[in-house]
Amino acid sequence: MDEFSRGLLGFVAILVFIFLFYCIKILARKTDTKNENFAWIPILNVYLLCKIARKPGWWVILFLIPIVNIIISTIIWMNISELRGRSKWLGLICLFPYAVILLIPYLAFFDANHSES
Repeated sequence: MDEFSRGLLGFVAILVFIFLFYCIKILARKTDTKNENFAWIPILNVYLLCKIARKPGWWVILFLIPIVNIIISTIIWMNISELRGRSKWLGLICLFPYAVILLIPYLAFFDANHSES
């Protein structure tokens, strides 16, 4: 891979991360979670996700433990899905590599349709 391709790939990766951090900020706002600007700061954005999911902040430590972090991440996204009016099982999407890149904006921007009979 030449230098230009690596630079372009790096630039696209940065744009994706900025977009995902913005989506986390939107999720915090829509779930009435304080400190929505934590979305922009590494490690604190994981803390913010725990708070959005209504889990204790010390769960950030669990994200540092291999294998445990997969379980905790799944629980977090299941809770966030449920808080956004979706099936909690939607959170299982995070088990598939890179699928969470689609899940985060979906939960942030698309409100659940609550049809009334």
